[in-house]
Amino acid sequence: MNHKNSTLVSEFFLRGFSSQPEIEKLLFPLFFFMYLLTILGNVTIILLICSDRHLLQTPMYFFLSHLAAADLGFASTIAPKTLQNLLSQKKTISYYGCLAQMFFYIHIGNADSYLLASMAYDRYVAICCPLNYSTIMSHKRCLQLATMSWTITMFHSLLYTLLMSRVEFCDPGEIPHFFCDLYPVLDVSCSDTKVIDLVLLTEGIVEILGPFVFIIISYAFIFFTIMRIPSATGKRKAFSTCGSHICVVVMYFGGISFVYFKPNSNLAERHDTWAAMMYTMVNPMLNPFIYTLRNNEMKAAMKRAVRRHFH
Repeated sequence: MNHKNSTLVSEFFLRGFSSQPEIEKLLFPLFFFMYLLTILGNVTIILLICSDRHLLQTPMYFFLSHLAAADLGFASTIAPKTLQNLLSQKKTISYYGCLAQMFFYIHIGNADSYLLASMAYDRYVAICCPLNYSTIMSHKRCLQLATMSWTITMFHSLLYTLLMSRVEFCDPGEIPHFFCDLYPVLDVSCSDTKVIDLVLLTEGIVEILGPFVFIIISYAFIFFTIMRIPSATGKRKAFSTCGSHICVVVMYFGGISFVYFKPNSNLAERHDTWAAMMYTMVNPMLNPFIYTLRNNEMKAAMKRAVRRHFH
């Protein structure tokens, strides 16, 4: 680490997607449209579930409303500043703005993975313990799982934000990314980062891999239970209740794995930027459509909402 160039940095320069302004101006309408779809899709799901007593009392849709809120918050943490910088000559973010973005990004991103794990647990109980489903997945249990998802990840995010606030940065503080992600920000530090590196290698890996391993184990039990169902129709019906969730899990953890669990290289930086764009902007936009297009209950709730509005 070079301590001679360390200084009190008041803002960071975000390198973004391209050094060519004409390309970034072409990206603006695309990202703006994606963000509008994200808002429309996730707000629709939240309003539908909250206005329909039957859906709100169903664990899967209760967690889906929280997932939609997380996706909305996740995209809103990244997209507005990204859109502003795509049109701006001065692609900067303030020091405290960067820490705030990092806090909400880590908090909501990890809450997303815990909520996906809660939904996997709900599917496990529904398929493997159907007779005890209503007892195990009571509304109180759902509230506990949702509260845990938001609370644990908030303290996790606060820990990283406090550790990052003690790091010194090299002037001019050029971050090779389009938002304040942990690793790219650490790349421009000029102080000793051994403590935060150790935390990342221990607590951080557990925090990210824990929900993923739980999901894998849940689906292993689900798969073996479904394979014991004698009829092909019964198997298809059981698998169909998991399809949307599996699709979202693969997209979410696939993007994270590509960015965080591979060797660093200069060429990889450009790929990381686009992979991060996938799980910060594309996934939150697609999730509402994945959960509603193949879901008859959500379609029925939408029709009921339309009828109530126009009659």
